[in-house]
Amino acid sequence: MLLKPAHCNRFSSLFNPNQGARLCPAAQRQRASRTTNQGSHKSLDRIVIRAMASARTALDEMGKTGEFKRTASGFRNQITPDGHFKPEAGRYHLYISYACPWACRTVAAMHLKGLQDAIGLSVTHPTWQRTRADNTDDKHTGWTFVEPDHPPLSSSTGHGSFSCEGCIPDTVNGAKFVRDLYEKSNDTIGKYTVPVLWDKTEGVIVNNESSDILRMFNSVFNDIAKNPGLDLYPEHLRAKIDEINEWVYPAINNGVYRCGFATKQEPYEQAFKELFAALDKCEDMLSETRYIAGNQLTEADVRLFMTLIRFDEVYVVYFKTNKQFIHEYPNLREYVKDLYQTPGMAASVNIRHIKTHYFTSHPALNTYAIIPVGPGPWYEEPHNRAKQFPQAKQEWDK
Repeated sequence: MLLKPAHCNRFSSLFNPNQGARLCPAAQRQRASRTTNQGSHKSLDRIVIRAMASARTALDEMGKTGEFKRTASGFRNQITPDGHFKPEAGRYHLYISYACPWACRTVAAMHLKGLQDAIGLSVTHPTWQRTRADNTDDKHTGWTFVEPDHPPLSSSTGHGSFSCEGCIPDTVNGAKFVRDLYEKSNDTIGKYTVPVLWDKTEGVIVNNESSDILRMFNSVFNDIAKNPGLDLYPEHLRAKIDEINEWVYPAINNGVYRCGFATKQEPYEQAFKELFAALDKCEDMLSETRYIAGNQLTEADVRLFMTLIRFDEVYVVYFKTNKQFIHEYPNLREYVKDLYQTPGMAASVNIRHIKTHYFTSHPALNTYAIIPVGPGPWYEEPHNRAKQFPQAKQEWDK
């Protein structure tokens, strides 16, 4: 496989020349440069300075007019039976935060498909920490790994005390921060996000785009999945799923962030308007079918659910999306209950981690890291969706 030069700086670290993989010329020059400078303190200093200059978080992704603009994922390799990265049990490790809706898409898919014994998992602490605390010039804060019995952590500015319960350390690389994984993979983008799908054989990041990982978990691991018959992206619904994703992502999934991270009134109000118009559209669609793309559970439901389950707990208050709670929509309320109670989905939800992250990781939005108490687990109550749509009955329905 020959990589195109335009993508070479991103993926050049992913191929081991000892295994016969080919590198594009730019990658070969990059490797030669690294070899020539091996052991050079000046070369190391340049790498550190470049990492410091590029390190950033979502709060840094702002447009000139105050609108939030999310950066695209940088690692987009695919796992395929005949490709460089093959679907093998025990080869891959997933790094996530239960707070992150994008990362939890992949956790849900892993459990829905029954891959939790074939793919490893590490879970970060929900509160961002200084990733290079010994360097006063590097102010980056991000995801950190700790043992579940580690003493509680405070916010990056020293407020609060937040339990490490539910965390799973990095048993593959021994990394202290997600940032370490990116730097180990020669990242050049500088946004150290989850999820991260890691290849233990090559020792690199394979993919950090949640939508890619979700689809790979859905299809390419069926030979080792415990639930291979579940198809979250069925052929006959693909066009509809793609169409739904096209408006759910900008208006709802990313829409809540566009509201919460806006720094000016106009982009906030525009995002707010689009968000609630899209929620109204979902409410109408869910009056006619059990799931958002029809009468079958699909990836469109998984993607939508991750925003909805956080909405009442976080977004209404923190991101100022206060027109209406999800539990006040008759169809969306029952839909969220239905999905949460689907076997495998609840494994992707940790409300304590969710609330702790949002309310303790952004000092500019919540200086003293105070976490709201309410509103309570209404999504655990019985739902009426199975009775409402008997034609969409599932094997797990009670």
